Amino acid sequence: MFCFWIESDLELRLVEDRHAEELFELTEQNRDYLKQWFSYLDSHRSVEDVRRVIKSELIEFGKGVRLNAGIWFEGKLAGMAGYDRIDWSDRLADLSYWVAAPLQGKGIVTKSCRALLGYAFDELKLNRVEARCATGNPKSRAIPERLGFKQEGTIRQAQWIYDRVVDHAVYGMLSTEWQSLKKLQ
Repeated sequence: MFCFWIESDLELRLVEDRHAEELFELTEQNRDYLKQWFSYLDSHRSVEDVRRVIKSELIEFGKGVRLNAGIWFEGKLAGMAGYDRIDWSDRLADLSYWVAAPLQGKGIVTKSCRALLGYAFDELKLNRVEARCATGNPKSRAIPERLGFKQEGTIRQAQWIYDRVVDHAVYGMLSTEWQSLKKLQ
């Protein structure tokens, strides 16, 4: 089981079936905000939909190809962060994250992603972590920029989100860069 305490009131841990109702409610409360940036929300229309997704993600975690953790802040589920994909042949992971709109600006995602970077590089011994953000989402783009990722380019029309297509800014961090950044902290 994956459980990572970041601070006394901030923790990352795997989402399990028992969290399905809480995750569904959090998604519902933030649906309008999340629909601006995520196209998967139509597959999360009920608690049972969320249960199916959780089951699938736990199977992928067991295979070592994904890590989707809940962010618990002050004892409540606040969002999600993890690796949408872990590619062992290329030793890389794709970082993803979101937090409830009312909790943005508190450093929750930055701290969670910093912990995930440490886990990727120090524990999993990966060589590269990528983050892709819609170019029009400055809050999301601020996370990799704040953590020291390098912007490597833009993928044009990378994602169809309901009624529009968005470009993605591509950010990357290498293990050697992470090790250098750790020395500065």
